[in-house]
Amino acid sequence: MKASEIREMTAAELETKLKDLKAELFNLRFQLAINQLDNPMRITAVKKDIARVLTVMNAKSSEKNA
Repeated sequence: MKASEIREMTAAELETKLKDLKAELFNLRFQLAINQLDNPMRITAVKKDIARVLTVMNAKSSEKNA
């Protein structure tokens, strides 16, 4: 997911996306533990997406407070 797509989302959409990404990361880690994960690079991609979402959420909250 691109940062420009994330910046266009509303706060509610960001929270939903964050929850979905964290659930996906949990499932990927579980698959990794039982050796059923096909693409281990997906874990890295999901972690980066989570970081992007959190960064945009923090930026929006600081804009709101300023």
